[in-house]
Amino acid sequence: MAEDDRLLVIVEDDDRFAATLTRSLERRGYTVVSLTGLGALEALLAERTPTYAVVDLKLNGESGLACVKALHDHDPGILTVVLTGYASIATAVEAIKLGACHYLAKPANTDDIEAAFSKAEGDVDVSLDGRPTSIKTLEWERIHQTLVETDFNISETARRLGMHRRTLARKLDKQQVK
Repeated sequence: MAEDDRLLVIVEDDDRFAATLTRSLERRGYTVVSLTGLGALEALLAERTPTYAVVDLKLNGESGLACVKALHDHDPGILTVVLTGYASIATAVEAIKLGACHYLAKPANTDDIEAAFSKAEGDVDVSLDGRPTSIKTLEWERIHQTLVETDFNISETARRLGMHRRTLARKLDKQQVK
């Protein structure tokens, strides 16, 4: 297996976003390979070992968390950043437990991603005096957790949350997720 110290793999199913991110990272000196799912990632890992990875949480028909696990199982030293339009505490915790070094909510830019790679060790001096979580944030996190549990089935999510499907759809439209 070949190893390139500037090899960065992007696992993203949005072709336009992946192309934009690829160009931006290549201008910064990375060798970038863009993939759309777990199968392509496993094929790459059979040949090469990246140093960095950017993984979208929600891929077409599969979870980006499986990609995070595959990267970590292949080499725990790969610095993996999960990037998502569906941020929640539950998925952030799972991503970190599976081997991601950081978790960013979209929209995030190349500067944010590079900064996340450099913060892989964590910060013991981070302020613990944060604001209490708002009701809206708690509601969104509960909605997202239920969406994940139902594989993003709106009708089933609404049923489990005890709300009308149209009400849930309006709330999701207001959040402007990917």
